[in-house]
Amino acid sequence: MTDFQDPKDHLFALVQTALSQVAPDLTDVSFVVERPKQAAHGDYACNVAMQLTRVLRRNPRELAQAVVAALPESSLVVKTEIAGAGFINFFLTPAARYQVVRQVQQMGERFGRCEYGARKKVQVEFVSANPTGPLHVGHGRGAAYGASLAAVLDFAGYKVQKEYYVNDAGRQMDILAVSTWLRYLSLFGIDVPFPKNGYQGDYVREMAKQVKDAHGDRYVHQPWTVLEGVPAADEDAEGHLDGLIANAKKLLGDDWHYIHNFALNEQLGDGRNDLAEFGVHFDNWYSERSLFDSGLVERAIDQLEVNGHLYMQDGAKWFRSTRFGDEKDRVVQRENGLYTYFASDIAYHQNKFERGFHKVINVWGADHHGYIPRVKGALTALNFDPEKLDIALVQFANLIRDGKQVSMSTRSGEFVTLRELRGEVGNDAARFFYVLRKSEQHLDFDLDLAKSQSNDNPVYYIQYAHARICRVLEEWAGVASDFAEARLELLGNEHEAAILRRLCDFSVTIENAAREYAPHVVAFYLKDLAADFHSYYNAERFLVDDVELSLARLALIDAVRQTMVNGLRLLGVSAPDKM
Repeated sequence: MTDFQDPKDHLFALVQTALSQVAPDLTDVSFVVERPKQAAHGDYACNVAMQLTRVLRRNPRELAQAVVAALPESSLVVKTEIAGAGFINFFLTPAARYQVVRQVQQMGERFGRCEYGARKKVQVEFVSANPTGPLHVGHGRGAAYGASLAAVLDFAGYKVQKEYYVNDAGRQMDILAVSTWLRYLSLFGIDVPFPKNGYQGDYVREMAKQVKDAHGDRYVHQPWTVLEGVPAADEDAEGHLDGLIANAKKLLGDDWHYIHNFALNEQLGDGRNDLAEFGVHFDNWYSERSLFDSGLVERAIDQLEVNGHLYMQDGAKWFRSTRFGDEKDRVVQRENGLYTYFASDIAYHQNKFERGFHKVINVWGADHHGYIPRVKGALTALNFDPEKLDIALVQFANLIRDGKQVSMSTRSGEFVTLRELRGEVGNDAARFFYVLRKSEQHLDFDLDLAKSQSNDNPVYYIQYAHARICRVLEEWAGVASDFAEARLELLGNEHEAAILRRLCDFSVTIENAAREYAPHVVAFYLKDLAADFHSYYNAERFLVDDVELSLARLALIDAVRQTMVNGLRLLGVSAPDKM
């Protein structure tokens, strides 16, 4: 079995060789070799002549003719044509087309891997939700996108680390702790009005019950002590909540840390389990609190001050973020000496860059768009290259049921959790539907479609194609090693040609998905591959009397099967043998 030559790479090398003769001073000119929109225009087309004409000011068709004349002989190319303004169209030999099947046979689960990333070290940080309650469907989209992006980057040759930034410090965790404590008090008949801006969900009541079951009345205090000096909620809602937190810390003393850490660990553990069940795993869980405990926040702010990017105003320290394109300067240390969330974010990103990543990718909700210039500005102020930080924004997912949007409110605790969504439509549909659109595009998640067993359901459509292939191969009852002897030159009809072209595009698809941070490209590729197969299945028989033709067709659809498995794995979707 000979080694596979990727036709696209081969043609690119041929053009580069020709270019060294036609324009030896312009060998670094940028050009592409890609599929033409119409099959009649060849297997691949190259725009090198149009790129050259911009510099040389010569007729592009004349330049194309010169390039074609200088092309080395190739066993993979049957002819070339010059079309349009000067495109060079390449027509491949049948052997060049079907050898991709041999490549799939050789590489198996590695088919489609490429070296685009050159083993550069990349971090992908995603989800990073406050551990203050169950993960909801919005977190689910970020999780599916981040996990698939990391998988695609790894498949494209990057060395990837997946990280979850645990927001375990600050006011939101205090609100969760005091909410849990107030619900705990209510179990003993302690009547303290629950604040509307506290955490309302049933999960808070459950945590309160667990505390009561484990420790009885140890943390009980009378209502007048809880409310002492607290502003009225209807006059100052946030001040009321802060007053409750302050009193809880004073009354509970060291026991406050138990309540705080219990609530944190319960929600963090629940989120971790939820994500694991969703097929989303992380290499590192990074604690925000550790930034304070280790002095990294203080070090980062001190460095900004040394570099001349801070000033004092009204007793607080401000970062001059307007110097770096932000709409206004930002407080990093309040007048009471406490650092802001932004300060810890600065320290966190400084730590990321000090860990030596070639590229840092943050997957954020679209509502964080305004946060980008201040974070990049802080990195610049710390003498790091902000271009090494990429932000992938993820829009919220709207759930559609019976043609109507499902209303949700995270503050009131009335939202659809990721776990509920997975229970309704299954992991496969959830993972696939979440990455069907560009991350920055709004996503309408049609629950009814996701559950349907129809060709309109893209994940079902793809999985059904895989199951069909498995059924045919089971009926054949042969062994995969027989495919090495298949006479692939017998594959000549239009359906077979379409599938061969599609298989050849898989590694290019992976490279494009990695370059654009776009796992949806893989999802669309799989839909197209499934469509090619279903058309082939409906038009031809595979188990025919002609044994050699049958083996060739079986080898082809087995290559389709393996490619589907590889692509679905990147998206976190299973490939069932039966449906």
